[in-house]
Amino acid sequence: MDAQTWPVGFRCLLLLALVGSARSEGVQTCEEVRKLFQWRLLGAVRGLPDSPRAGPDLQVCMSKKPTCCTRKMEERYQIASHQDMQQLLQTSSSTLKFLISRNAAAFQETLETLIKQAENYTSILFCNTYRNMALEAAASVQEFFTDVGLYLFGADANPEEFINRFFDSLFPLVYNHLINPGVTDSSLEYSECIRMARRDVSPFGNIPKVVMGQMGRSLLPSRTFLQALNLGIEVINTTDYLHFSKECSRAFLKMQYCPHCQGLTLSKPCMGYCLNVMRGCLAHMAELNPHWHGYIRSLEELSDAMHGTYDIEHVLLNFHLLVSDAVIQAHLNGQKLLEQVNKICGRPVRTPTQSPRCSFEQSKEKHGMKTTTRSSEETLANRRKEFINSLRLYRSFYGGLADQLCANELAATDGLPCWNGEDIVKSYSLRVVGNGIKAQSGNPEVKVKGTDPVINQIIDKLKHVIQLLQGRSPKPDKWELLQLGSGGGMVDQVSGDCDDEDGCGGSGSGEVKRTLKITDCMPDNIIFPWPLPNLTSSHFKTQSCLFSSPPTS
Repeated sequence: MDAQTWPVGFRCLLLLALVGSARSEGVQTCEEVRKLFQWRLLGAVRGLPDSPRAGPDLQVCMSKKPTCCTRKMEERYQIASHQDMQQLLQTSSSTLKFLISRNAAAFQETLETLIKQAENYTSILFCNTYRNMALEAAASVQEFFTDVGLYLFGADANPEEFINRFFDSLFPLVYNHLINPGVTDSSLEYSECIRMARRDVSPFGNIPKVVMGQMGRSLLPSRTFLQALNLGIEVINTTDYLHFSKECSRAFLKMQYCPHCQGLTLSKPCMGYCLNVMRGCLAHMAELNPHWHGYIRSLEELSDAMHGTYDIEHVLLNFHLLVSDAVIQAHLNGQKLLEQVNKICGRPVRTPTQSPRCSFEQSKEKHGMKTTTRSSEETLANRRKEFINSLRLYRSFYGGLADQLCANELAATDGLPCWNGEDIVKSYSLRVVGNGIKAQSGNPEVKVKGTDPVINQIIDKLKHVIQLLQGRSPKPDKWELLQLGSGGGMVDQVSGDCDDEDGCGGSGSGEVKRTLKITDCMPDNIIFPWPLPNLTSSHFKTQSCLFSSPPTS
């Protein structure tokens, strides 16, 4: 029969047989292997074979056929495969890591700006409404908001203490300038007595308690939220540089570079083969998955609950209104307070003096306080919600990491010839195991033994932060503040419902029912621009008091 008359199917079978025969004989030159090896290792290496030869000294890439590899090449390939895995882990987590770190930095910058604006509004209150005491109040205001920032960003501080310290220092000023006024000054000893008497005479009514409740409800969740984000970054940094066992290093080498020794430089591992190797070597990391899932869920629950009197943006930017309420209340009860202080501290010995006054530059734009309209989408709560919505997509990140790496980076597409660890085949025929430690007992490619102490440590940290997040989540029915600061602080259960004691009927919480009319320095509505990551603190200039002594006659 003439070759031209052979059926087409028969000719195809002959062609496949010839290809298979050529494949079984191996490659005739190692030129392509040499080029790729030198390119991957950035330079020429002596002793690279020109053509395939026996490789009896190979430890992992052993083959009955001639090989293009030497023992030295195999060692270098093992280093390269380890580096490749590290790079793959870092690349796979880069978007998640950027999401958390960018938002952690943005939230901290936002809180810093909120604190500065709240301090600025409180200073404006004194400068425009209580000018005679403004200079003396400046140090106490600055100290208070410094303490707020220190606590928010993790310092061992006690909010109950610095809130009490602020109102203790405020009372002598209110007493000397509003209750028992005059162009005079009392001694330091007498002012200290008034300060100490504040908690006995309660000049500010329940305002300090309202501040403690609002600050406790808003500061602690925000502090915990930031700490949790930092832990998330720590978890990713740790898993990015996870130490692999010797067994896994050999498995990576066998999967990635042993095909090169046979001249199969373009081959990729079979999907099932890749899954067995990666699921085995990332089995300990997969144990993070339920805890990582719980971590994101707890962050979401805390974020959802941080609104109203739990919203730090609202609490900080309305703090000056509570201070005003406190001063007004003390002024209205001035006669009673005068009698109480005289009874406790006696009458002061006064010396004439002149109180410094403060003034403001009238241009808002000069001080970066243009009154603009801020939409609800720009609030801290909405930005936090956007972040959580993005983070929710990564709830099963560690559980599906091995599968993601094989599907996206490592394995051959289904249906194509692939590397099974020994040769090029149509498909992988061994059993494919599942994810996690328990599933690895029957893994034909990698033996997984014991536990990973680094992963166990991360799991313990995740468990701890989940407890913190859940313990600090404001509940609809109550808010229990435990271990606040270093000394326990406030341990009372404060109702989560909005009532008069919480200031909802006044200006301190809930909707702002009253506004403090302050001249050109204070916008009627509190305006706060969300700080994008590429902005710096210079974009949010604050307005400060300019103090000066009164003109002499």
